[in-house]
Amino acid sequence: MSFINETHDINLKSWVSSANVAGNDFPIQNLPFASFRRKGVSEEFRGGVAIGDQVLDLAVVAAAGIFSGEAQEAVEAANAPALNEFMGMGKTHWSALRLALSKALREGSEYQGALESALVSLDEVEYALPCHIGDYTDFYTSIYHATAVGSLFRPDNPLLPNYKWVPIGYHGRASSIDVSGQSFPRPKGQTKAPDADVPSFGPAKRMDYELELGIYLGKGNELGDTISIEDAEDHVFGFCLFNDWSARDLQAWEYQPLGPFLAKNFASTVSPWVVTTEALAPYRTQWHRDENDPQPLEYLESSHNREAGAFDIQMDVLLESEKMRTEGAAPSKLSESSFKHSYWTVAQMVTHHTVNGCNFTPGDMLGSGTQSGPEHEEAGSMLELSRGGKETITLNNGEERKFLEDGDKVIMRGWCEADGFNRIGFGSVEGTVLPAK
Repeated sequence: MSFINETHDINLKSWVSSANVAGNDFPIQNLPFASFRRKGVSEEFRGGVAIGDQVLDLAVVAAAGIFSGEAQEAVEAANAPALNEFMGMGKTHWSALRLALSKALREGSEYQGALESALVSLDEVEYALPCHIGDYTDFYTSIYHATAVGSLFRPDNPLLPNYKWVPIGYHGRASSIDVSGQSFPRPKGQTKAPDADVPSFGPAKRMDYELELGIYLGKGNELGDTISIEDAEDHVFGFCLFNDWSARDLQAWEYQPLGPFLAKNFASTVSPWVVTTEALAPYRTQWHRDENDPQPLEYLESSHNREAGAFDIQMDVLLESEKMRTEGAAPSKLSESSFKHSYWTVAQMVTHHTVNGCNFTPGDMLGSGTQSGPEHEEAGSMLELSRGGKETITLNNGEERKFLEDGDKVIMRGWCEADGFNRIGFGSVEGTVLPAK
């Protein structure tokens, strides 16, 4: 099955000239969605599409009436403060709007005159969450992260026996997810030092980030129904960057027997732009399971999942300290990894989540879990980079870290590249740790 169509053609150029600049995140082959409004203006948030250094205002596009059929139905639904209705329309409507937007934004388009007034500079906008996230489940799909963290928390038993059989996840807290730019006070809770007889209460000392992808669900399923692995990706609208902030000292004390709680529910940050599953078609890659590992049970297995179930989405993490901001210094890069290393695919996550009859609704989100690669420098958290706080991380300006300090801003970026196709990007997700209240 080929997922490539005319919207992915590397030769396409846009009449929005900034979209044609090599290396920019938002060429015409991308066309991601967000909820935006102009800064300093009293107006509603509504759907927008990134093109070059501009946002195409879908309120203007919908009012222009230049599309027809499913594309016009889709753009009218996307002209809303939250994209849930559009997400729930399903794959046919998503594709129809993507194709219509691609044609309208191409060089020589008859709609250039009608749409020039629909452009707003990216520098002049602010964002809301792209949709109402009704529910959020965080998975644990990087075996490299799971092994590294397990060896710190459970040295005698780092990788639990169910990991290679089950896509492990826990039900997260949707209410504390916010869009890029989020700042939050350092969380408080119980911790217990190894040599203490009783726990103590206070601000977390081991604040960390987690480099993840957020996966937005589109069309849902009825309670009691399941989504097969063959159909799973038809329910996935798109992807964003996701920072699942973590208080590691709280986590170490509380996580057994029921998993993360206060260590995770105080803040999580998503990038504003949602890159659609269709836009990611050229960057699919084979998924494989080591022949020495257990192979997936039948309901988690398909030929398509083997052939093209993985996505080579590259991501990196940078840290900007308060001192760097004061001195105008560039952020320090900490690590880089790729989603292609994931032990479980998106389709397997969706299928396993619903195999018991659990229902999804449009806008629900899955977290991929921290994406660490096989090498130490590909670790997706400071917990791994500092080897549990035993080693110091030296930043570009000479500052040192083992975990995050107050005032630290974490910046995550994502992009995709493949021979014969244009590079596309996710923009960035940024968030800042403030002092505890």
